[in-house]
Amino acid sequence: MDAVRVALLREVLAGTKWLGATRRFAGALRGSVVSHGGGLLLVGTPEYEPWHLAAHLVDEAAWSGTPELAPTLVRHGARASDPAHLAVGLGRLAGARRGETLLVVSPEGPEVPLLERVHDARRAGATVLALGPAEGELTAMAHESLTVPEGSELDLDTVQHLVSAAAGENFLPTPRGHRRLRDRLSRLADQLTAPPPTGW
Repeated sequence: MDAVRVALLREVLAGTKWLGATRRFAGALRGSVVSHGGGLLLVGTPEYEPWHLAAHLVDEAAWSGTPELAPTLVRHGARASDPAHLAVGLGRLAGARRGETLLVVSPEGPEVPLLERVHDARRAGATVLALGPAEGELTAMAHESLTVPEGSELDLDTVQHLVSAAAGENFLPTPRGHRRLRDRLSRLADQLTAPPPTGW
């Protein structure tokens, strides 16, 4: 999802809980990795690897000048023959320490083996963030969580786009007054289709 689509999505979601919730969570993510100088580990489940979020965070890290946002994608099925950025296995979680941040993304509650590894990382001092289901051990274990309940207006993939875009922001936009959805969409369409300023 590119910046224009994210902007459009934000316009549509203005006035809902999602903008504030994703920005709050993104702020916790950014604050954790920046204050400790990096060390972001990103892990999903065997059935759901958040490689798309990893790619967006790498982009946001570059665009925002915040290299600490670039994660290490930890994979369940990593092999030594994989490219370096895809070859980090679950053993990396055993090395998680104070100053590192572990972001767990799961559409459903992770199973016991992963929960045990996350618990060990937290005990070793890592900051744990969770993105996924509304209930379960992971949410209780996390220092910060953003829940995406089943059947909510947005799916987990869309929420990840909002979180990664917000994490790369260097400032928060000023609050806007309540306007009708049609007015907001019309204004955005005008901005996107306006000719470039003269003199370029």
